[in-house]
Amino acid sequence: MRSTTSAGTSSFSRSLALLVAGTYFMEILDGTIIATAAPGIAADLQVRPVDINLAMTSYLITLAVGIPISGWLAERFGARRVFTAAIAIFTIASLLCALSPNLTFLCIARMLQGLGGAMMVPVGRLVVLRDADRKEFLEAIAYLTWPALIAPVLAPVLGGLLVTYASWHWIFLINVPLGIIAFIVATRVVPDIRARKVPPPDWFGFVLCGVALAALVIGMELIGSAPTPWLAVVLWLVLAALGTVAALVWFKRSRHPLLDLRALRIHTFLVGNAGGALYRLIINAVPFLLPLMFMIGFGWSAFEAGLMTMAVFAGNVLIKPATSPLIRRFGFRRVLLLSNAGGALVLVACAFLNPDTPLIIIAAVLFVSGVLRSIGFSAYNTLQFVDVPKARMAGANTLSSTIAQIATGLGIAVGALILRAAQALLEGTPDAAPVASYQWTFAVLGVLMLYPVIEALRMHRTAGDLVR
Repeated sequence: MRSTTSAGTSSFSRSLALLVAGTYFMEILDGTIIATAAPGIAADLQVRPVDINLAMTSYLITLAVGIPISGWLAERFGARRVFTAAIAIFTIASLLCALSPNLTFLCIARMLQGLGGAMMVPVGRLVVLRDADRKEFLEAIAYLTWPALIAPVLAPVLGGLLVTYASWHWIFLINVPLGIIAFIVATRVVPDIRARKVPPPDWFGFVLCGVALAALVIGMELIGSAPTPWLAVVLWLVLAALGTVAALVWFKRSRHPLLDLRALRIHTFLVGNAGGALYRLIINAVPFLLPLMFMIGFGWSAFEAGLMTMAVFAGNVLIKPATSPLIRRFGFRRVLLLSNAGGALVLVACAFLNPDTPLIIIAAVLFVSGVLRSIGFSAYNTLQFVDVPKARMAGANTLSSTIAQIATGLGIAVGALILRAAQALLEGTPDAAPVASYQWTFAVLGVLMLYPVIEALRMHRTAGDLVR
């Protein structure tokens, strides 16, 4: 079923948008849910719980490295073929993860999962956006945004339930029936879009980009380990920086670059991927920090912490139907100012929470956080594409997906880094209570949120009005 514009022409397919959103949910969930199951997996595979971090890192690295080539694959082989192949790879890899007899097998299966995820979501989003009329962008993006809001919040709760009442294998087995359904639906609703003339693949750019992204993910993941191997962190991050500079130089000079940087000349795309990247980084650090603060700082159980975190989920879901009307009524600039400034205040409010704070106050703060998070994600995800010409949509989508994956992956690492720094500074002082380091971390994140606020202030008042 397709919606129609006022002129009666076909616009985006809601069934296709829901399908892509469902696969996006699976991808994000699998990137975060394994953390909850780490102790159970470690015991079964006879390794240390900290070693399970390899399975998480291998997934994130493959996901980050594979995304840049997804756009070219869709252009060359057709969106339907690539998207259905990605679902099949992801589903088979999920089954292999559940059947893993040892950690090495699990890591290889997770890399295969990352490969499927890298092609699955960017290609699916490209098809939806190409099919959508400008006036339908807000509605289309609303369908595609909810997984990024819900999955990180649900992952700890769902993972805990599956591990507690079933086994860790079910965090992967649950993908099998979902993947089969998605595959069948995809063969029917995904159009076979492909380019008439496809340039040769930029393999050199792919290698440079892959080295830079892999080094960045590994370096930031090592920051979260205990104890942190700082020498290795510095070496990996230096390699990431060198790889990034080399890749950017190559992309500017190449006739057919892997990542088309020209989209960054479009102001709304730049805002959506500069301030939007920092926004995503900060927002994705919060679901990681909140349960830890409740468990370690407040002394709550894992169930109590997960239950309270669901207040964020409630805010996300309840405001979602109103996000598009809000943007249409007030415009992108005002909405981003509201969500970013409000988000900064909420983070500062989190810095004042303590074990004696009434539960109703904590729940209210988290609920408001979820509301603002939903509004901000919807605004940024739509704004970045409103002025992108159809001819450049494939390149812009690939570049945006890469930036978003980097920002999302860095969220937990940056949150862990700030937390470690706060713990080190407070050690041995009168303020060294377990909750204090988390309070300072939220305060720092609140300050960082000021950059997206400033960037929103600099936007033109009519920015994005084309889709309102």
